[in-house]
Amino acid sequence: MKDPECIFCKLANGDIPTNALYEDDDFKVIFDAGPVTVGHALIIPKEHYANIYEIPEELIGKAYKLAKKMAIVLTDVFGADGFNLLQNNNECAGQSVFHFHIHLIPRYKDQEVIFGWKPGEQDTEKLEAALVKIKEALK
Repeated sequence: MKDPECIFCKLANGDIPTNALYEDDDFKVIFDAGPVTVGHALIIPKEHYANIYEIPEELIGKAYKLAKKMAIVLTDVFGADGFNLLQNNNECAGQSVFHFHIHLIPRYKDQEVIFGWKPGEQDTEKLEAALVKIKEALK
């Protein structure tokens, strides 16, 4: 299914022209229009899935196999010193386009890291209570 109002559906399916780095029956890989670094690209499924909660397991497996392949190539081509794979889900987690996609971000020495977090401390009581629920959900 495609969403006729979704910009990523239009990009992935050729309704809006792109310079695709890679394309197959399921995905298109393009450079990000607002890159974090030189070589920042996106893996976009051709079918519309809003986020990780909607995409089928088989397809997400293919997406991450492709992410590995692209990370190797982009690291080599751009001479990157490291690499981020980033996938956001829902607005509070930084998702701004509600079509599943994976960011491929080459990283370079002496470059400021744009995102990150300050390590906190675990709430062991909450974790212990959640552990029972998680194990039950995964049965």
